[in-house]
Amino acid sequence: EVQLVESGGGLVQPGGSLRLSCAASGFNFGSSAMSWVRQAPGKGLEWVSSIYSYISNPYYTDSVKGRFTTSTDNANNTLYLQMNSLKSEDTAVYYCAKLVYSDYALYPDYWGQGTQVTVSS
Repeated sequence: EVQLVESGGGLVQPGGSLRLSCAASGFNFGSSAMSWVRQAPGKGLEWVSSIYSYISNPYYTDSVKGRFTTSTDNANNTLYLQMNSLKSEDTAVYYCAKLVYSDYALYPDYWGQGTQVTVSS
């Protein structure tokens, strides 16, 4: 059974940092593509970052480039999102998702339960 469990969210002041974790199980994590996706209050899902086992550098949406870093610990089947210089507009529920290749594209097939990040003074 595939499981994704996020942790590390919380309340942080603008300019602060948080590190989110996503503990994965039930699939070959080291060979998988993973993403971080967020949903701000009253808004739709927004892709944040993806990392692929066959590409060394993760991809990021423009609004987080230079501030967020996605990484993996394959020995412990864990995905991380290091978030620095946080802004109020980063406030959202953050989800990790496992991606599956289908019809020449990657799509999320499993999601974690999400972790709340609130950036406020």
